[in-house]
Amino acid sequence: MKTGRIIKALSGFYYVECDGIVHTCRARGKFRNIDLKPLVGDICDFTIEDDNDGYVMAIHERRNELIRPPISNVDQALLVFSAKEPDLNLLLLDRFLVLIESEFIQPIICITKMDLVDEEEIKRIMLPYERAGYIIRYICSKKGIGLDLIKADLKDNMTVVTGQSGVGKSSLLNSLDLKLNIETNEISKALGRGKHTTRHVELMRMYGGYIADTPGFSSLDLNLEPLDVAVSYHDFRELSTKCKFRGCLHDSEPKCAVKEAVENDDISKERYEHYLSFLKEAKELKEKKYG
Repeated sequence: MKTGRIIKALSGFYYVECDGIVHTCRARGKFRNIDLKPLVGDICDFTIEDDNDGYVMAIHERRNELIRPPISNVDQALLVFSAKEPDLNLLLLDRFLVLIESEFIQPIICITKMDLVDEEEIKRIMLPYERAGYIIRYICSKKGIGLDLIKADLKDNMTVVTGQSGVGKSSLLNSLDLKLNIETNEISKALGRGKHTTRHVELMRMYGGYIADTPGFSSLDLNLEPLDVAVSYHDFRELSTKCKFRGCLHDSEPKCAVKEAVENDDISKERYEHYLSFLKEAKELKEKKYG
């Protein structure tokens, strides 16, 4: 029995890296019985039977897990959004942040295509996120601007790259490693969004760690309990200790530290309004689930 990491899953096959060698494996049928599907990023025990092929026998306990994209044991998420073409979508960014931070994964916000916009205007728009303590990188892949900071962020970490379609994720990865040559497509002028050029999740060695290119998508379902949403942003979670009521949802409760921060402009009203829409979504989902 050997132990390795699943670096790619495709058409029922799992590609497991162990000691620099990649083995092609299938999963034993027992995984279907326990409703556990191996994910890219999983540490697993596997056997080798025919030459280089074998079977995944057991999955080690996961530190965290994402559904879209399907990946586990992530240290950080590079959330790639474009300043232009398509326009910066803060509502979608906040949805990603809720999901990422609910799994206690470090988000890094990456704003691409900075050559197409007024830099100061974009930085003004992102100021509330900077004040909230988020790491923000401003990138132009074509000109190589900001790439050194991203390379330092990636060093020795397991990083998932995700975000809105057509924002330049593949172009960014190609700029970070010229050997990758990942397929890219320009933004669709008719639809206003990018074509999906990445078809599956795959880990690639980069700067001492792993980086995962994932399929782009433009919507994200939040399958979270209301209380999970309430503490999903790190700054909301920190402030919640000062709320009068334990388990405060920062909605209609009195003496809420988050609402006070909004009133004092310490938290942007737009971010808070996005939060309320996510909270409503979680409440409706809970009602549907439990009646």
